Amino acid sequence: MKGGKKATKKPARRGKDSYTTLHAAIEAKTARIGVIGLGYVGLPLALEFAKIGFEVIGFDLDAEKVRRINAGESYNLDIEDAALATVVKRGALRATIDFAELETCDAINICVPTPLKKTKDPDVSYILSAVEEINKRLRPGQLIILGSTTYPGTTYELFLPMLEDSGLRVGREFFLSYSPERIDPGNKQFPLWKVAKVVGGITPNCTRLTHLLFGKIVKEVFPVSSSQSAEMVKLLENTFRAINIGLANEVAIMCGKLGIDVWEVIDAAATKPYGFMKFL
Repeated sequence: MKGGKKATKKPARRGKDSYTTLHAAIEAKTARIGVIGLGYVGLPLALEFAKIGFEVIGFDLDAEKVRRINAGESYNLDIEDAALATVVKRGALRATIDFAELETCDAINICVPTPLKKTKDPDVSYILSAVEEINKRLRPGQLIILGSTTYPGTTYELFLPMLEDSGLRVGREFFLSYSPERIDPGNKQFPLWKVAKVVGGITPNCTRLTHLLFGKIVKEVFPVSSSQSAEMVKLLENTFRAINIGLANEVAIMCGKLGIDVWEVIDAAATKPYGFMKFL
């Protein structure tokens, strides 16, 4: 096996108690956590779970990233070598390029990129590949969480049918949710654990398990009624941010042409205790 020692954990047996068994494992921190994609989102997430006692396996196609993680070397500016080396040394976190180990994971987080195509549509091919790898090894008692940015409906309309082809029932034998990533690289004021996690499952049991899992590493978890709602949350956040950046740039251009200090204008406008400027 490539990328680390061989996993020996036995898959859970098929049965009606998959929810209860997984719930207990998460509560006791005996659930094995998988993270697909070890970039600026996946690696910090893997580290947080490992720091509090979960056993974590990171999956990535980049063999160099895998090598560096297993050597305790961070390539993420927000993660110090010492913090990574500590969890790697005690066996709480390791990385691999061998996706066969997904079968041993109880909760799997998908944190792969979704760049825009030339047509400005989201490229979900990376997510699709990740779900296909999971689907090959899907077993009872697994929780699948999509965190990558995508369009509303992706989890329910595209990935649920793929996983249900296994014959397993969502909400009973396997569990599927969407929880958008909210990491702001380089922002020391709001590390991952300080930012609320929005979660939306395909069924109430899916939401409950996802809520329980993320509740172990963040201060607040905010459940919504469906995976579609959670996906729309991410779309709203990104759209609002893009509009603010565009507006700020336009104001800066106008101020430049008028010989006005744009930062003076922004600071003065921000003294208003409510309204739009509070979001800039």
